[in-house]
Amino acid sequence: MHQIVTQQRDSTRRWWVLAIVVAAQFMFGVDAFVVNVAIPTIAVELKASPAQIESIIAIYLIAYATLVVTGGRLGDIHGTKTIFLAGVFGFTATSLWCGLAQSGLELIVARLAQGATAALMVPQVLATLHLLFADGQRSRAFAIYGIVLGLAGAAGFLLGGLLVTIDLAGTGWRSVFFVNVPCGLVIAAAAWRIMPSAPRRSGTKLDIKGSIVLFGGLVCLIGPLLFGHDVGWAPWLWAVMATGGAILAAFLKLERKVARAGGMPLVDLALLSDVAFLRGLGAAFFFFAANLSFYLVMTLYMQRGLEIPPLTAGLAFIPLALAFVVASRHSGVRARHRGTKVLIEGCVLQIAGLAALALVAFHLAAPTPTPTPTPTPTPMTLALAMVVFGYGQGLVMAPLSGAVLSSVKPAAAGSASGIYGTTAQIGNAAGVAAIGAVFFAVEALQSARAGFLVSLALFVALIMICAAFLAWMRRASASS
Repeated sequence: MHQIVTQQRDSTRRWWVLAIVVAAQFMFGVDAFVVNVAIPTIAVELKASPAQIESIIAIYLIAYATLVVTGGRLGDIHGTKTIFLAGVFGFTATSLWCGLAQSGLELIVARLAQGATAALMVPQVLATLHLLFADGQRSRAFAIYGIVLGLAGAAGFLLGGLLVTIDLAGTGWRSVFFVNVPCGLVIAAAAWRIMPSAPRRSGTKLDIKGSIVLFGGLVCLIGPLLFGHDVGWAPWLWAVMATGGAILAAFLKLERKVARAGGMPLVDLALLSDVAFLRGLGAAFFFFAANLSFYLVMTLYMQRGLEIPPLTAGLAFIPLALAFVVASRHSGVRARHRGTKVLIEGCVLQIAGLAALALVAFHLAAPTPTPTPTPTPTPMTLALAMVVFGYGQGLVMAPLSGAVLSSVKPAAAGSASGIYGTTAQIGNAAGVAAIGAVFFAVEALQSARAGFLVSLALFVALIMICAAFLAWMRRASASS
């Protein structure tokens, strides 16, 4: 009887732990979307250039992407609770710094630090889910995780527009960062009391050289995309990107050398032999390349091209976010019965949503032969078109991490979730940098509408490649 009560208590406790870690994921997600809505206002007040606008978003993602594997590995070495708490406290402090920034350059540096602390916090979320829910409740836990991602988007869009509009205590856009401070302190206090201490791996050391090489390679590879427009796409930019690719190739050789010497490489090299895992990472990269970049382009098009106020623009995203939540709930059940087929279905729906947006932008914004004003899309018509995209995105994002990590052994959960997080954020950063650069270039040559339509075409291409990788991953899983 005592054993049964203990098991019930442990089962209840893990759901409380789930609530804590997904609350941190929620804060992380809100921060990503709230900045997207506020970025046009930030650009005006800080007199930021197009490169700085992209950098405020992308540098955060680059820092996160280059260090999230380190964060996952630190969780393996020192325990998920310890690193999770360090990440939450760091994220809270750097959010305060972002809100106090006095220039575009200072905000970029603060966002770099914020992304680095997020890299400690976020991989512990997936690692905790992977370790605590190894039974039949896993699909339910990941469905909750997906719902939280959708709610974070809705809250971010609404909160960003609301805070910028009401100008709380005269703080304006700064309040979108200040809001993380009380939330972070509450999450840290709850985690300190409830979250169990995971076992540590004794006799292991962090691969510092690997961390530095990975950081340098990714910065060289993605960084030039951010500033290419400002320097006229000088030839040396392409040389820097090629150097970044060479550094990343050297990174893998370095990791093998560390493993041969009996050390603990930053990347668990055994994961590189998992074909399904690698193909899943490919799908994740292209999926996320069309993720945050989509919201950046939509925000810029609505606020710069259509001159829609921040609050109204934020509200236009709410139906999309709610559709994402509904799809996340559906995806858990459908994934159990249909497997990765539901992910491919989600890609098809995203493409349909993008086609609807293109139709709305082209048809309603097409020049008329009469001298009457040119009709433009309303926030309502854009919101309705985005619902289809949001539902398809929810069908993919919620079960994607679980599908990619499904073949990973529990001992490598932290490393694998770190690699997954790195891939996702590299995709996000690359998408923001590349598609953002295309949008600004086309906008400068023609109009925001033209930049929007070209960007939509690029999103369709990325999602089609994602669907191809998902089908490829499904074949690898079936044959193993």
